[in-house]
Amino acid sequence: MRLLIQRVTEARCRIDGEVYSEIGQGFVVLVGVGNDETKEDIEWLTKKLVQLRIFDDEAGVMNLSVQDIAGEVMIVSQFTLHAMTKKGNRPSWIKAAPEAISKPLYEEFVASVENTLGRKVATGRFGADMKIELTNDGPVTIWIDSKNRE
Repeated sequence: MRLLIQRVTEARCRIDGEVYSEIGQGFVVLVGVGNDETKEDIEWLTKKLVQLRIFDDEAGVMNLSVQDIAGEVMIVSQFTLHAMTKKGNRPSWIKAAPEAISKPLYEEFVASVENTLGRKVATGRFGADMKIELTNDGPVTIWIDSKNRE
């Protein structure tokens, strides 16, 4: 499972021109589900996401987590995070899990983050054509892959 985490001051998800969800300060998290994800991947990524210290403390040092600042979280599914671009110019998404596998795992990840934070998170709508508007703060963008735990 792959996460692209963006620290934001605000974000909105639009579907069919209408605001579907929005948040203030916090994270926009794009989630790509691969074919070989496990419950362990979800648990590890949830802990990493909630405890990731990339918000400034009083001294201006990135030392606080989204939980520490009571920040908001928006989680959006994005199969294109599993793009393979090694060969040719048209990406392949063969490593992205099909909807029958990815949707339940995406929903389980959202529930896990909500449970850990103790509050609801904003989401996109799985499989929809979404427009995400955000103000990346910093900019700070972090990539985490549960199969490459560096």
